[in-house]
Amino acid sequence: MRRANFFVAATALGVALWSSGAPSVLYPLYVDAWGLSPATITAVFATYPLALIAALLAFGNLSDAIGRRVVMMWGIALIAGSATLFALAPNVGLLFACRVLQGAGSGLAIGAAGAALVEHNPSTHARYASASAAVATSTGLTAALVAAGALVQYAPFPLVVSYVLLLVLSLGTLIALAMLGDDRPVSPPRWRPAHVRLVPELRLPFAAATLSVSLAYCVGAIFLSIGALMIRQFSPQSNVFTTGLILGSSSAAIGITALMSARLRTHIAVYTGAVLTLISLAVMAIVSVGGSLAVFLVWCVIGGAGYSCAFTGGLGLINDRAPIEHRGATMSLLYLVVYVLQAGTALGVGAVAASWGLTIAVFIAAAALTVMTGTVVALTWQTQRRSERVAHSHHAEPT
Repeated sequence: MRRANFFVAATALGVALWSSGAPSVLYPLYVDAWGLSPATITAVFATYPLALIAALLAFGNLSDAIGRRVVMMWGIALIAGSATLFALAPNVGLLFACRVLQGAGSGLAIGAAGAALVEHNPSTHARYASASAAVATSTGLTAALVAAGALVQYAPFPLVVSYVLLLVLSLGTLIALAMLGDDRPVSPPRWRPAHVRLVPELRLPFAAATLSVSLAYCVGAIFLSIGALMIRQFSPQSNVFTTGLILGSSSAAIGITALMSARLRTHIAVYTGAVLTLISLAVMAIVSVGGSLAVFLVWCVIGGAGYSCAFTGGLGLINDRAPIEHRGATMSLLYLVVYVLQAGTALGVGAVAASWGLTIAVFIAAAALTVMTGTVVALTWQTQRRSERVAHSHHAEPT
């Protein structure tokens, strides 16, 4: 049962990330159908993290009180509803509503699923849970991007069939969750809307962990919101399936890197993610100036590998330190900050692109994320030094 809980939670996490990436390949079609601007597209994208933030603020600690399974079911049900509305959307206004449902559903599912992965970890290796989370998210994103590209290119009703597939996956996940046993805590804490607070000793590792995961998500925000538009800009003859494959290569790199780096020490994973992210930001800037499909693919792969290390390393910094009775709230607070920064990145890139073009927007984003990368390295180094001092003091205590 432990293993079943673990893999169903990973599936719920994958479906949540599938829903976040499902519209990415379709954004150019919406631009053509409704005459939308890059600023509107990035605003549609940013609606997802903003709704997710609201869900985390209100219900981030709900799974600590009523169990992970029920909260994941509520989240996946909202994602199913969003898929239905996406398939029927007649205008951009309903796209915003759909992204609200997606964000709220993912906010419920992600925090509960992340905590469930830690608690039902079938491996004795602590990093297995965070690596599995990266694999689940990358699998969901890769499948969404590639499947959407294939369906748009080769199936009828391109703005419908992708969401029908998401609806089927959501319903299947709901059935799997319903078949699991009740996981409500024996002595649950009294639930109230989540408070944004941390145990004092968690503040430094939480800051390092959150900024490391945020670094991954902010690069991902640029990639998912305007990646397809960038490809169209320098390769207008590319078909949608090719676009989906190229975008999907990034999320595939996330999963492959997570598997290969699962036994890396946490702080080494964060440092590796920082270095790879800096390289990917430089390639991203080159792509925006005079890109080609080959250079864009390099950005996808390096950026995906950097994302994976920054994400799994960041989660590893906090997973072992968060007490079980507050783990759901802690993970939800982490994702709250992460999605605030992701939404800000998407909206900022869209606003700058509307005024000065995509190239200037990408350069400004690259500069800001370079500063964030340096901050991640500094905070992780301080966290590691503190852990070493604590371990040394315990070892030196007389017995």
